[in-house]
Amino acid sequence: MEAPVKTKAEVISTINEFLSEEFEVDIDTIQPDANLNTTLGLDSLDYIDLVVMTESNFGFKVKPEDFPGIKTFNDFYQYIFAKIGLLDD
Repeated sequence: MEAPVKTKAEVISTINEFLSEEFEVDIDTIQPDANLNTTLGLDSLDYIDLVVMTESNFGFKVKPEDFPGIKTFNDFYQYIFAKIGLLDD
């Protein structure tokens, strides 16, 4: 990671750029209320990629039990915001 991620916009940008590249989807299809599974076509191995990306970019361990509650991109953003202390700007 080049510099610490400090803002919600930077977090969202980091996530969206990774997802667009990794899952070969147009970044414009990544909308906050869109379903992660439907938009990205995730399988169990893809979730491992998400965990690795999250841990390496944001510096915390992801618990597998956290993922079932993450349905939309916004759920994913909010999960990361909470873990890195960005709940309030």
